Amino acid sequence: MNKKLLAGAGLAFTLLFSPLSQAFATDTTGDLRKVDNVAHRGASAYAPENTIAAFDKAVEMKADYIEIDVQRSKDGKLVVIHDTTVDRTTDGSGRVGNLTFEELRNLDAGGWKGEQFAGAQIPTFDEVLDRYHGKIGILIELKAPELYSGIEENLAKKLKERHLDKPQNAKIIVQSFNHNSMKKMNKLLPKVPIGVLTSSSTDTTEQALQEFSTYADYFNPSYGIVTPDLVNQVHSLGMKIGSWTVRSQETAKFLLDVGVDAIITDYPDYVDPRN
Repeated sequence: MNKKLLAGAGLAFTLLFSPLSQAFATDTTGDLRKVDNVAHRGASAYAPENTIAAFDKAVEMKADYIEIDVQRSKDGKLVVIHDTTVDRTTDGSGRVGNLTFEELRNLDAGGWKGEQFAGAQIPTFDEVLDRYHGKIGILIELKAPELYSGIEENLAKKLKERHLDKPQNAKIIVQSFNHNSMKKMNKLLPKVPIGVLTSSSTDTTEQALQEFSTYADYFNPSYGIVTPDLVNQVHSLGMKIGSWTVRSQETAKFLLDVGVDAIITDYPDYVDPRN
C-alpha cells in the first residue's frame, strides 16, 4: 500500500473513532459533515501563542489538533515558536537560531498577552510531543527550515523515538511553506501525512496541484485563495484541504460551506458548536 493510502486509512480510522473529532458543519442538505478543528498555535485568541497555556486551552476547548511551529536553537534544541526572531512574543530580542536553548528558556513568552501569563516559557518540541500526543492531534509546521540545515532529520528522529512515525499511533501531520523541505520529510517519514502551505494563487494551478499530490496529503492554503472549485480540485487529486487563519465567524462559515477538511483558527469556538 502506498503512503497516501496508508495515511488516509490511518487518518480515517482515527477520525472515525476519536472522541475529539466532533467538529461538525451542516451542509445544504441538512446532513452533518465532519471537519477538523485545528487550534492555530494553540487557542491563541485566549492564551499566548505556542505556549503550554494555549495548547492546554485548545484541549479544554475540544479542538482536534494543535498547530505548532518548530525551529532550532543555536545549540541544536528543537523549540516551539512562530517568528524567526523572539522580539514579538517574548521580552527578548534576536534571532531564534542565534540564541542558545538556555537563553530562549529564560525569556518570558506570555507576559505580552496578559499578567496572568507572565513567565510562560518557550516550549521544547519534546515537551509538546510528550504532553499532548495521544491526547490531541498535532499539526507540526517546520518554520523556515532553510535556516536550519538538517532540521528535517532532527524532527523525524524525535517522532521515531516515540513511534509517532506511523499514523495509527497518533494524529501527526507535518507541513511547511518550504515545499522542498516537505519532499524531504515525505522520504524521511513515508507514513506520516505531509502538508504544503501557501498563500499564492500560483500554487493552485492544475499542474502545481498535481505536483503537490505526488508527495503531499494536505494542501493548506490561506482562506483568501480558497474557492469551491479549488476544494474540488484538491479532493479529486486525493488530497485533503485545510485553510488558515480563521479569526472571524464569517470566515469559518465560508470555509465550512465550501467543504474544506480542516479549519486552522485562533478561535476553536468559531468552528466547534460545543464551545
